Amino acid sequence: MTDVVTDEVPVVRLDLTGSDHHGEAARMRELGPVVRAVLPGEVTVWAVTRHDLLAELLTDSRVSKDWRNWSAIQRGEISDDWPLVGMVKVTNMVTSDGATHQRLRRPVTKTFTRGRVETLRPRIDAIVQGLLDDLPHRADADGSVDLRQHYAYPVPMNVICELVGVPREWRPRLRELVDSIFRTDTTPEEVVRTQADRHEMLHRLVELRTRERGEDLTSALIATREQDAESFTDEELTDTLWLLLTAGHETTLSLIVNGVRAMLTHPDQLREARAGGEAKWAEVVEEVLRWDAPIGNFMARYPLEDITIAGVTIPKGEAIIAPYSGVGRDPAQHGDDADRFDIDREQSRHLAFGGGPHICLGAHLARLEAQIALPAIFERYPNLRLAADADTLTPVPSIFSNSAATLPVHLT
Repeated sequence: MTDVVTDEVPVVRLDLTGSDHHGEAARMRELGPVVRAVLPGEVTVWAVTRHDLLAELLTDSRVSKDWRNWSAIQRGEISDDWPLVGMVKVTNMVTSDGATHQRLRRPVTKTFTRGRVETLRPRIDAIVQGLLDDLPHRADADGSVDLRQHYAYPVPMNVICELVGVPREWRPRLRELVDSIFRTDTTPEEVVRTQADRHEMLHRLVELRTRERGEDLTSALIATREQDAESFTDEELTDTLWLLLTAGHETTLSLIVNGVRAMLTHPDQLREARAGGEAKWAEVVEEVLRWDAPIGNFMARYPLEDITIAGVTIPKGEAIIAPYSGVGRDPAQHGDDADRFDIDREQSRHLAFGGGPHICLGAHLARLEAQIALPAIFERYPNLRLAADADTLTPVPSIFSNSAATLPVHLT
């Protein structure tokens, strides 16, 4: 295959409002396996649009996760008030390689084993049941309830905050900060304020748990650092906590929203799931992850040398984004009916949780929360129905989050 020169690669301007993640991804895929994408501030990156090529990239040792290898940052082109800076310039296991990645990941891995996560089932169920009890009291004047605000959000937020040790009274502001980080319509002033506030909150959390130890992950990581001073720097500790708090609830929130929406717009499959028991709901969750993955796009890798993908040479130091929700509907991976939601589909590998050595550490927890939250709401409210047309729901204004900003329903 003859290499394609950069000037011949199609360029796509990503929609910062997130109005059509799947349509945008399909158009990108039609343009080619590798395209160029324009981010806010006219920052141009690369996008790998096919499942197989993206899966290979995620395990390629020639590419880095460390944003310091992005030539645009090295040239000073990415300012501290850039709308996406909070998703890029962090220092934790997600943005590190090799031995550093293992050093930062290892202490957290001890908490997120499959067995440890399974012990959380009773607590997750209690949180879910309490929220279901409360839903009728959350109805608006028209009788509708916003499931995103009053169910999908507090389930994972309460779970991860209890795990990490965040006081209850801090959680409303934490939610605002996470919202701001994932949105791509923020002003420069909001970006700077969010960064300052999230640093201040995380430092206060470390100070609190240094004084008042508990059975939480922050206390455990502080103890690890006390035993081994080289385990975490101050920045690595706070940014690791930030990773857990953001990824630990934002993706699961969107997974629950997308799951409820998918089932309500596919009533025949909802009936089948309700009749199929726990195993069938596990299949539902996997199909939602494939068909409507919570993450639309994510900053993926920075080549350490020139690399060629599908005949396109991506220069050293350029940024590559991963359209995770888009490759979930790649016909080459999932068949000609990849756009169809089908809980009976023969399960094939998806990339909703990424891949390679950086695969999402909290995947087991996200799956468990969704496998509890989805059947529970349909069992409690069997006549649940959307209070608005699914096609008219306003999306989260983000190239990252793939979800609806509200999910109004009638409980009966």
